[in-house]
Amino acid sequence: MPELIINARNAALSTGLNVKRILPFRERRMVGPFIFLDHAGPVKIRPDLASAMDVLPHPHIGLSTVTYLLGGQVTHRDSLGVEQIIRPGEVNWMTAGKGISHSERFEDPHVLAKGEMEMLQTWVALPDKEEETNPSFTNFSPNELPVFTDKGIWMRLIAGEAYGLTNKVKTHSPLFYLHIQLEQNTRLTLPANYSERAVYIVKGSLLINLQSFNSGQMLVFNKNEDPVITVNEPTTLMLLGGEPLGPRYIWWNFVSSRKERIEQAKADWQSGRIILPPNDNTEFIPLPNDKSKPSEPPEAPLLS
Repeated sequence: MPELIINARNAALSTGLNVKRILPFRERRMVGPFIFLDHAGPVKIRPDLASAMDVLPHPHIGLSTVTYLLGGQVTHRDSLGVEQIIRPGEVNWMTAGKGISHSERFEDPHVLAKGEMEMLQTWVALPDKEEETNPSFTNFSPNELPVFTDKGIWMRLIAGEAYGLTNKVKTHSPLFYLHIQLEQNTRLTLPANYSERAVYIVKGSLLINLQSFNSGQMLVFNKNEDPVITVNEPTTLMLLGGEPLGPRYIWWNFVSSRKERIEQAKADWQSGRIILPPNDNTEFIPLPNDKSKPSEPPEAPLLS
């Protein structure tokens, strides 16, 4: 059985964009190097309200963001000058390192009107020696990502290594991240050889030892468990995990192994030392007026 069951909580990324937040959780801050997971959508909104969903430029340090769409599209712009329209099935891996800012704009209102927009975003904490690396952004198209199919099973490796699959997405520590679709009456075991593993149920439900779990839940397992997942209906899962990196402080969009580094990032954003995207620099999200300590789960909404 799972070591822990996490039920998604509601959170707001912008005025019009509400998400299901899974990580961080008070009883489980990380799974392997994964320190954050949001699930947005499916979103349906009137075209004239689409701009309210935009996530304005905001900063990150000490992590990589991984944006993966199940439907719709979003435009990414960052302080490196990158502008990328993100589409379903792609991997968009942005390493913040010593500091980056980016925005996420929903610029096709017709997609939102049809209810097609659905997105998952994770943050992957960086190892101590990589926390101050230079920022970067890379887009990987679906044809660069291996897909495995078997009777009742479809899976795409987003990053890392699992089930004998690998790809060219650069990771900084041992991990796996998969998008899996299962048909009715299909069974699945988790990737072996990782200390920490988790299953997030995007759609549908699953059974483990006759106990049922539903969409919006994350099940966390340790390396000594070898659960067999069974589904009685078409089900979409995200599998993730890896090796732990050690404790991390998290405050707003900042992640670090050092509390003082987060304080520095606050000052850097307030003073403009983390620059705005050159092609999206007329507005931004100011530093929250939040007095919580970096070591505590922040009360202000995290922004992706």
